Amino acid sequence: SMGLGKTIELITLLLHERQKKQPLGVSLAPTLLICPMSIVGNWQKELQRFGPSLDVMIHYGPERLADEAFTDEARKHDVVITTYTLALRDKEQLKAIEWENVVIDEAQNIKNETAKQTQAIKQLSARNKIALTGTPVENRLSELWSIMEFLNPGYLGSGKDFRNNFAIPIERYHNPEQSAALKRLIQPFVLRRLKTDKT
Repeated sequence: SMGLGKTIELITLLLHERQKKQPLGVSLAPTLLICPMSIVGNWQKELQRFGPSLDVMIHYGPERLADEAFTDEARKHDVVITTYTLALRDKEQLKAIEWENVVIDEAQNIKNETAKQTQAIKQLSARNKIALTGTPVENRLSELWSIMEFLNPGYLGSGKDFRNNFAIPIERYHNPEQSAALKRLIQPFVLRRLKTDKT
């Protein structure tokens, strides 16, 4: 949902995790946030504004850290922000860390299941995976499949199965049964807000 606070919701979640675990002496792994380059600065500002207690590291640019220096530095932070391009270019380094959360913003960026960038992001290990998007998922069901495949691999079947069972019946033939079935399947994983929702 766009302009409906997905940034705030994520920051609240990160703060909540810390509140819950730190009193128990549990140390949290850093969260990796992957977003388009154009909004890295925006995320940095919002985190500063709404989550000033979170230590944020930007992994970007020619001066960015590599190998062990990167791993050591990342572990000292709560949030590491990087871009889709670097998620591919620096995939070995990012894979070396067990992240608390891997968050992809503008999640429609992983719509192409065969793209190397998508493959690299799917190989990252994390306790939780979170996808944020302002684009209604109904626009293209293949995008929805890709995002769910990142979140819960195999949950909606293979790309081919999904096309046959859902995408074609729904997009081409407007099949109400398959449409309702798909809605039921994804409902538990989707926190969704519409502009028309007055609350």
